Amino acid sequence: MIRIPAGKASASYCDGYSRRSFLQIGMAGLGSLSLPQILRAKEATASAAQKDTSVILIWLDGGPSHHDTYDPKPEAPSEYAGIWRPIKSTVPGMDLTEMFPKQAQLADRFSIIRSMHHNSGGHFVGGHWMLTGHSGLISGSTDGKYPFFGGIATKVTGPRQSGMPANVAVPYAMSIGLRPGYFGGNYLGRQHDPFDVGSDPNSASFRVKNLNLGTGMTVDRLSDRHGLLKGFDTLNRQADSSGMIDAMDRFERQAYELVAGSKARKAFDISTEDPRTRDRYGRNSWGQSTLLARRLVEAGTTFVTCHFGGWDSHWNHEGTMTRHLPKVDMAVSALFEDLEVRGMLDKTLVMVMGEFSRTPRMNDGGNGGPPLSKGTPGRDHWGNALSVLIGGGGIKGGQVVGSTNRLGEVPKDRPLRPGDLHHTVFKVLGVDPTLNFLNHAGRPIPAIDHGAVIDELV
Repeated sequence: MIRIPAGKASASYCDGYSRRSFLQIGMAGLGSLSLPQILRAKEATASAAQKDTSVILIWLDGGPSHHDTYDPKPEAPSEYAGIWRPIKSTVPGMDLTEMFPKQAQLADRFSIIRSMHHNSGGHFVGGHWMLTGHSGLISGSTDGKYPFFGGIATKVTGPRQSGMPANVAVPYAMSIGLRPGYFGGNYLGRQHDPFDVGSDPNSASFRVKNLNLGTGMTVDRLSDRHGLLKGFDTLNRQADSSGMIDAMDRFERQAYELVAGSKARKAFDISTEDPRTRDRYGRNSWGQSTLLARRLVEAGTTFVTCHFGGWDSHWNHEGTMTRHLPKVDMAVSALFEDLEVRGMLDKTLVMVMGEFSRTPRMNDGGNGGPPLSKGTPGRDHWGNALSVLIGGGGIKGGQVVGSTNRLGEVPKDRPLRPGDLHHTVFKVLGVDPTLNFLNHAGRPIPAIDHGAVIDELV
């Protein structure tokens, strides 16, 4: 097991867990397809390859308020209504917060799900639901039990072009302070964790970890080493029935292709991007992470997650939203415009979501009373209703799917769960949702165990 420090420590979530963590690279917990699923897996892989589609997930870690983003409630009492007034978008009935003027002008390119829910107010359970499609957490534990739905998809599809990692996280793979947390491969194996960029694309010293040759190493020497390893222990490889050695071969081969080839290095070199394009996305970590995601899917990566953290606004909610919402508006609108101009929108699915929303009713800033009182109003955890933006990749734009009640507390119609969203993403990617994978106990687990494709969107 190799452990690489994740960098300087950052603030804790309200649950008391630190965001500081470690990137762990290892081969523990390898999983494989159950034997009855082999032919189906081959068919699914062929279908996925034919689709040639990709996903960019913008993960709002900490949970944004649906009232102050994609589901404003201007008619609700003041203690419930969003802080900002809603504005009309280009789609009738799809009003957004006035903090999203750029997205409002592009509303026909995407759709909004307003009735997503999983009914959990815990960061970890909510994150596990949204990223794996399962509850699965044991009381008192934050360890993931199931793999990230993007990891399942890319296990089937691989990258869309060779020489690129299939599943990437920018600037790092992290959920609720856990790294990689619920983005991990879990029983699929660590080789299905996201490729962790590990550096801020907005930094002048941006450099991707594990993508450059070590001191004294040349491509020729690396090639000789790669060939030598392939020839070692042939008999043991043939005798291995666990799949461990085969998985290590695949991991080694991918690492070799990334380092020895030029495709990935070119895609990650954001410094070659037109400065005017970089300005449109926003000269900040979120904007440049989103631009890098576009560069990666253009080069052949299948699934990219952009981490936008800091949404845990129990107090000073207005200040938090004032800082964050304009950056989201800038990055998301620039991404849709850029994908459309480049002819990539029909092949690139974009999603914006977090682990849950915030309480419809504002608190008084107390977060449970003294000594935690901060004196400024905020919103607490709420998993009974949340909004998801989804567009591109063949998804119908200009749709509002579902609604919440007058106060935004619960779905009013068309209640949807995480599995419905994952079914829809798998449909876009051409992945069979009925595939089963063996967990650590050798039990076959379906890729998605509930829900169905959201028909209004496809």
